Amino acid sequence: MAEVRWAAAATALFAIGGLFQLAGAPAVVWWVLYLACYVAGGWEPALAGLRALRDKSLDVDLLMIVAALIAATIGQVFDGALLIVIFATSGALEAFVTRRTADSVRALLDLAPEQASRLLDDGTEEVVDAADLVVGEVILVRPGERVGADGEVLDGISEVDQASITGEPLPVLKVIGDEVFAGTLNGTGALRVRVDRAAQDSVVARIVAMVEDASATKAKTQLFIERVEQRYSVAVVVATLALFFIPLGLGAELRPTLLRAMTFMIVASPCAVVLATMPPLLSAIANAGRHGLLVKSAVVMERFRDITIVAFDKTGTLTEGTPRVADVIPLPTAGFDADTLLRFVAAAERPSEHPLARAVVAAAHERGLDLPHAGDFASAPGRGVTATIEGRVVRVGSPALLTDPTVRAVAQSHEHAREAVARMEASGRTAVVVLLDDAPVGVLGLTDRVRPDARATVAALTALTGATPVLLTGDNPGAATRVAQEIGITNVSASLLPEDKVAQVRALQAAGHTVLLVGDGVNDAPAMAAADLGVAMGRHGSDLALETSDAVIVRDELAILPKIIDQSWRAHRVVKANLAFAATVIAALVTWDVFWILPLPLGVAGHEGSTVVVGLNGLRLLRAAAWRRAGAAPFPRVSTTPDTEPRQQPTARI
Repeated sequence: MAEVRWAAAATALFAIGGLFQLAGAPAVVWWVLYLACYVAGGWEPALAGLRALRDKSLDVDLLMIVAALIAATIGQVFDGALLIVIFATSGALEAFVTRRTADSVRALLDLAPEQASRLLDDGTEEVVDAADLVVGEVILVRPGERVGADGEVLDGISEVDQASITGEPLPVLKVIGDEVFAGTLNGTGALRVRVDRAAQDSVVARIVAMVEDASATKAKTQLFIERVEQRYSVAVVVATLALFFIPLGLGAELRPTLLRAMTFMIVASPCAVVLATMPPLLSAIANAGRHGLLVKSAVVMERFRDITIVAFDKTGTLTEGTPRVADVIPLPTAGFDADTLLRFVAAAERPSEHPLARAVVAAAHERGLDLPHAGDFASAPGRGVTATIEGRVVRVGSPALLTDPTVRAVAQSHEHAREAVARMEASGRTAVVVLLDDAPVGVLGLTDRVRPDARATVAALTALTGATPVLLTGDNPGAATRVAQEIGITNVSASLLPEDKVAQVRALQAAGHTVLLVGDGVNDAPAMAAADLGVAMGRHGSDLALETSDAVIVRDELAILPKIIDQSWRAHRVVKANLAFAATVIAALVTWDVFWILPLPLGVAGHEGSTVVVGLNGLRLLRAAAWRRAGAAPFPRVSTTPDTEPRQQPTARI
């Protein structure tokens, strides 16, 4: 990007010029380098400032350029070059984030297949563009293909991975009459699907539209200094002109009057004010990056402190996104223990590529079980697998196996199996029934593992924001409720499509909350764009979620969230202290210059000294100790929550 290249060039020229100056090189050498820095980093802000001036608006960009030029005219070229570098870097960062957000929306279109197999009335098929499909037409979805359109299953049975749309961690069985979504991945069966929505109306297309709309309508958040720059810039310019023309009108000499006005412009320039704001925020960003959280801008870092409620996705966010075996229950009539049951099941499932099969095999390996060879292996969508293990026929599948007419009618075994299945499903687990020689012998319960730091994170965020986080998931209510109870969340919304998550975020905002949404999937991206801040899980997060988010948790450690909110508060406190100090120094120097005669060297020294002090104070947040203290020590603050008076918020301990 051009902005990044110019900012890098300005920074390099500034650094080289500083080295030559420190090395005692002739002044002309480092002057040329500093002036080249002016050109590389200043031409774009100068152009933007002139355009704003043409539109009858005065911003700090133009003021900074003028201050830098005046600094150079009175010999303080280093001061001006530093100002140019700060502004060029800030502008490049903003341009980079804006462009990445726009590119992320286009990446979503890769989900939907470009072509589909359309079935004709005479039974033949033809490959057509998915965008050309018409409502009412029938398409064939072969094993392993992505579904070409939203529609209803007319024939066939298969398990479809629709995590990209709903976030469900396991493939969902689809039979005649079920709905399927464009872009979801078909399993091992073939499906005939009637097209119910045109390509532009599909769920994937609506996700694209929602991300674009939410990004466009999301209020532009500005740093504190940006919110006051217009008034500050006008005030400084007016005061400088008045300090020059009024004395001249009263008969003062030109040279001392001009020098006095230039001194005023230097001491009133916002160098210290800019450094009061940016170094604390950038230091906090750098410190967070070292500990596994990438914050995309200083605006985002400042915004974290305003969060009043956190909304979580479930699968891949609060949970690890992969199933594991939680229960192995041999029936009383089986005549063997849990390890023997798991050994039979894992041996039968080992040839399968189903996620549940991989979880079962992994559980057997964790227990150190030796798995025998499986013969006559067969897999049927929706029914499970069958294999011959040590001369006995093992069938593993859904609870529907208990209603199969081929299963031997052993009343007591059936009753025990149904009770075990009911208990597991009530607790949100996925139940798997095991038959041995067509008789029920056991039930396995599989679940998605909750992240070990999830409960502590929820408690810490509740203490920090004053509101318990909420759970927004596309998964089924049973699984969502189980996870919520395990980690301490009481507000749960399940079975949500992407537009439903956006609606939930809008409802929280309408209630007066500033919402932080944490997710990892494509289905979370619209809600991230709609939320005040979005944080993506970095390890397994989708490209769209990573690009749409404002920050990324690189190592998927949820415990970093309370720390970054607390760090944002600490950065804000440093910013306020810096602004107070910088404003005091500026006010003192300006008063001296207006009512008396401030010597230029003393004015520059005072101005530069305040700039150095606020800069060093902001850099304190780079220390490792600053990160350790964040979220780990009492840090009182006052925040306003919806429908309540301002109240004291305790800091969470992790």
